[in-house]
Amino acid sequence: MSRDHDIETLIVAAHALTRVAALETRSETPAAQWRTLTILRDRGPLRVGDLARLSRVTQPGMTRLVGQMDDLGLVERSTDAVDSRVTIVAVTQLGREALDTWLVQLTAALAPHFEDLTDAEWDALRTTAALLARKTAAVEVAR
Repeated sequence: MSRDHDIETLIVAAHALTRVAALETRSETPAAQWRTLTILRDRGPLRVGDLARLSRVTQPGMTRLVGQMDDLGLVERSTDAVDSRVTIVAVTQLGREALDTWLVQLTAALAPHFEDLTDAEWDALRTTAALLARKTAAVEVAR
């Protein structure tokens, strides 16, 4: 197997894991909401345009999503101190709690799929997860 094939396998498996998670949790909440809350939790307040780029949605789509999330109390919007035309979005405490709850539900839903892993497989999974977190964080910071 080539390294390119290994990366492709990893990407396809990650997408499959996301689909399984959505099915197992029976969550009606759009994945973009959880992705957006995670980005805001990890990066702090952001402009709507930057948030859209990082979440890989259009700016109008992000504006709609932020409006819905604001109505639910998950985020708060404010005006940029330097440019009043710019909206800054921040996660609220309720948004953090909702994200934490979802992550617990997600983990609980997926855990049975991993029950039969050996200690060596858990070590490999832990190493892979840490590596992916490190490599993707480096790319996000550079942008």
